[in-house]
Amino acid sequence: MSWNTNVPLEFYDESVRISYKSENATYIKSKISEKIRRSSVTLCLLGKTTHQSEWVNWELEKSIELGNELILMGLPNGPDKLRLPPVVADHGWLLWDPAALSERIR
Repeated sequence: MSWNTNVPLEFYDESVRISYKSENATYIKSKISEKIRRSSVTLCLLGKTTHQSEWVNWELEKSIELGNELILMGLPNGPDKLRLPPVVADHGWLLWDPAALSERIR
């Protein structure tokens, strides 16, 4: 599903269909793990509060465990200074740039 025809990127929504606030965290983690396993790159879009999400931190940790390349990008029109999730606190990150993202995942 290409969201912008001027940018050579396609995103496929791999959302879990049960609310993240579900009490069935084991189910959610197993489904997210399957989706992470099927990819080679994990893109984390960073906002002001992304670093506070236990789920984001867990997904990044799982991506590292499975050997995925990590790309951390600030959200469009977001702040130019961000706090990173703990598991990637020493990683670099990029400001939103679809062209740079396209180059990184080729």
